[in-house]
Amino acid sequence: MEREMKIIMKKEVKIAVIGLGYVGLPLAIEFGKKYRVIGYDINLNRVQELERGEDHTLEADIIGMRQARDLFRTTGKVGLSFTNSIEELHDVNTYIVTVPTPIDTFNYPDLTPLLSASQTVGKTLQRGDVVIYESTVYPGCTEEDCVPVLEQESGLKFNQDFFCGYSPERINPGDKVHTLVKIKKITSGSTPEIADFIDQLYNSILENGTHRAPNIKVAETAKAVENSQRDINISFMNELALICDRVGIDTNDVIEAASTKWNFLRFSPGLVGGHCISVDPYYLSYKAKMLGYTPKVILSGRQVNNSIAKFVADKTIKLMIQKDKKIKDANVLILGVTFKENCPDCRNTKVVEIANELEDFGCKVDIYDPWVSPVTFHREFDREIITGVNPDKQYDAIVACVNHDQFRKFDFKRYKDQGCIIFDVKSSIDRSLVDGRL
Repeated sequence: MEREMKIIMKKEVKIAVIGLGYVGLPLAIEFGKKYRVIGYDINLNRVQELERGEDHTLEADIIGMRQARDLFRTTGKVGLSFTNSIEELHDVNTYIVTVPTPIDTFNYPDLTPLLSASQTVGKTLQRGDVVIYESTVYPGCTEEDCVPVLEQESGLKFNQDFFCGYSPERINPGDKVHTLVKIKKITSGSTPEIADFIDQLYNSILENGTHRAPNIKVAETAKAVENSQRDINISFMNELALICDRVGIDTNDVIEAASTKWNFLRFSPGLVGGHCISVDPYYLSYKAKMLGYTPKVILSGRQVNNSIAKFVADKTIKLMIQKDKKIKDANVLILGVTFKENCPDCRNTKVVEIANELEDFGCKVDIYDPWVSPVTFHREFDREIITGVNPDKQYDAIVACVNHDQFRKFDFKRYKDQGCIIFDVKSSIDRSLVDGRL
C-alpha cells in the first residue's frame, strides 16, 4: 500500500480517463495540467476531434485542453493525450471511468457501457492499480457488478492486487459557474489507504475540496439521492401546475405568493430531461426493489414528471381549438429541444415527446434549436430539425420549451398579432403575449 500513497506525493500518477463525454473530458483536462493523462474513448471521431483541440459538447476548457495536450507533446511525461487504443493504457496505474449509465425502455438500469468499460480496464489492469468510477450507479454496483468483471478480465484479486473507489460526477452541462474545479467532490475508496489516495488525488485539482464518504456504497447512494430529491421537488411543482390549470389560476402567481414565506423552497414546474435527474431515480428504485421495497414517493414523482410533455401538447391543442384553429395540418413551431438552456445537450429531452403528441393530433411540427446540430439530433432521434425559422412561414401555434439566450430576442409579438397560439413552458415570455404556460 505504500506504493500507492507515494505515487501521488511524487506526482508519478499516470491516469486513464475512460469515456470523454460531458464528464470525462473536463476531468481529463484538469488532471492533465498536473499529471500524465490518457483520455480514452471507443469513438475514433471523438478522439480525432479532441486531438484537433475541438469539442462539440462545448463543455471543455478549450484553451486548457490545448495547453495540456501541448504540454504532453513537449515533455512526453506530463500532460494530456487522446486515444481509442487499449494498447496505450498498459502503463496506467489509475483509471477513472466516466461512461454513460442510461436506462432501457423499461426504465431499468442499462449497465452495458459501464461493464464494457470495466472489461477494457480489466484487460490492462496490473497489481497496485486503482480504478475509480464516476458514472451514476445504484448502491453496491461498483463492488457487486464492476469488480467481478475487473477480476475476471485481469485475473487479479480485489483489495489484494487492485483497488477501487467511487467519486460521483457533479458536472452540470451548460453551467459555467459550478464547474469541475469549483464544486465539492465526494470521494471514497475500497480500503482506508486507497480512500486517502483518491481523496488526495481529487483535492489536487479542486478549489473547494472534497467530502470523504465512509465507504463506496454511501458515495453511490449520495449521488442517486441528490438528483432524486430534485426530481421529487420538481414533480411537486408540476403537480401543482396540473392542479392550477384546473382551478384556472397561474402557477407562477401561486409560487410568487408562497415564496414570501421564509422557509418555502422555490422550485419551478417544467420538463425534466437530461442524463441525471430523469435517470438517477430509477437506479435508486431499482436497487430498492431488489431488496424487497418498492419506493412510492420516488416513483410517483417520476410518473408526474413523465406526464408533463403530454400535458403541454394537449393544452396547446385545447388552446388552438378555443381560437377556432384547424388542428389537422396546423403548423406548429417548437422552440428549443435541449433539456436546459444554453447548452447543446439533448439527451433524454422531453421536447421530442411534445412533438410526437402534436403530430399524433395531425399537426405539422417544426423544431428549431440553434444549439443543436441537425446531424446529432437526427442520429439521436431519427427526425429532422430546422436550421432556422422561415420568417415568411405562418404558424398556428408556438411552443417555447427552452429559454436559450437567442430566444429572448424572438419576435413573439409578431406571431401573436397574426393569431398564433403561444404556449410558454419556461414562463419566460411577456405574459401578455402568451395564451398558456406551466
